[in-house]
Amino acid sequence: MNPLRSLCVLACLLAVAMGNPQTGNRSGRRSNSLDSVEQPSNWVNPREIEDLPSLKQVTLKKLQEMSLEEGATLLDKLYHLSQFNHVFRPEYTPEPSQIKGYIVGERGQRIEFNLNTLVDKVKRQQNFGNDEVTIFIQGLPETNGQVEKATRKLVKAYQQRYNLQPYPTTDYSSEDQRQKGSSEEQQQRRRQNDDQEDTKTGDLIVIQLGDAIEDFEQYVTLNIERLGEIIGNRLVELTNTVNVPQEIIHLIGTGPAAHVAGVAGRQYTRQTGHKLRRITALDPSKIYGKPEQRLTGLARGDADFVDAIHTSAYGMGTTQRLANVDFFPNGPSTGVPGADNVVEAAMRATRYFAESVRPGNERNFPSVAASSYQEYKQNKGYGKRGYMGIATDFDLQGDYMLQVNSKSPFGRSTPAQKQTGFHQVHQAWRQSPSSSSSQGSRRQ
Repeated sequence: MNPLRSLCVLACLLAVAMGNPQTGNRSGRRSNSLDSVEQPSNWVNPREIEDLPSLKQVTLKKLQEMSLEEGATLLDKLYHLSQFNHVFRPEYTPEPSQIKGYIVGERGQRIEFNLNTLVDKVKRQQNFGNDEVTIFIQGLPETNGQVEKATRKLVKAYQQRYNLQPYPTTDYSSEDQRQKGSSEEQQQRRRQNDDQEDTKTGDLIVIQLGDAIEDFEQYVTLNIERLGEIIGNRLVELTNTVNVPQEIIHLIGTGPAAHVAGVAGRQYTRQTGHKLRRITALDPSKIYGKPEQRLTGLARGDADFVDAIHTSAYGMGTTQRLANVDFFPNGPSTGVPGADNVVEAAMRATRYFAESVRPGNERNFPSVAASSYQEYKQNKGYGKRGYMGIATDFDLQGDYMLQVNSKSPFGRSTPAQKQTGFHQVHQAWRQSPSSSSSQGSRRQ
């Protein structure tokens, strides 16, 4: 028998013997309410534990082959069992040399690094840190198609926002047209690149932590604290040796990397006495392997402003309130419209944020403060209206609900015209009659 099952059977039997059988029921957990609490001993029994697959058998591919509810149920059982006697211990820490990443250059090229060489690579980049610096920490391996697609969408959105994106090629119908078009396009692109040589408006770093996670066992035993400290120390080096100020750094983390980002923010504050500007959590995960007698993971206060988007709260994510403002598209549930499995649902948070990053789409996701999705749908929400994504106001607090579309564009307030560049959008916006009344003091 799987050793994990053996430990869990004993722990579960003990919990059942000590638990109160009158508390709650499992169906209540899908109530779209954030206040439903239940003891795992009320619904997990030894026979169910016996039927659980081993950790080596739990893969992203397997989760994608399951329905939303099946995948969520499996992860739910593993998570609840992990809380008995700390079955999973946070012991997996990939070496910095094993964690790869890249800087997106001014021409859209990937400047690759290992985490231990990040600062040296940044030093070689001209004008780095003159404007915003966004650091995206990927928490799942990009060998998975859904993860790769979501990451690609986010990177392209930031390339567009920061004027880093190379101009797209044109599809020509004949070979002669392709050759002619290619020559003309290259000349035009060179002219445009020359014109835009000094128009870079931000820098993007991608840390591919997820690619260092080979299986579910490493996923659930990830040492969030140690990894966060390592990345936090790199951020301190960026400030001390490359003069990147904390007020322009925006950390974004997906899944378990959202918690790593939170610890990195705390480590930065411990070392410098200052807080990072913003941390954004994209479907932050459950924490299976927690250190004993110590709080871990993301929390409000890890940066000047912390926001979280929960798209698979009862699946790969968590229902816990972690941020200054927590967004729940279509309420807390296993997934969101159009997502067929928990992996796709988890990645929708990244897709939503990417959509909001594209110039002109900043306010695609209007939301309202509400304590439940039912309250939101009955128009009983309270407080000010807010926007999920890049344009979230820093003064928002609490839980916000909103509706999303099942296909891209996902935002319910998608503009009629698609914009192609950051400066075109904002130049037109500043020239509009209403711009003077709507401008905010915060740069986003």
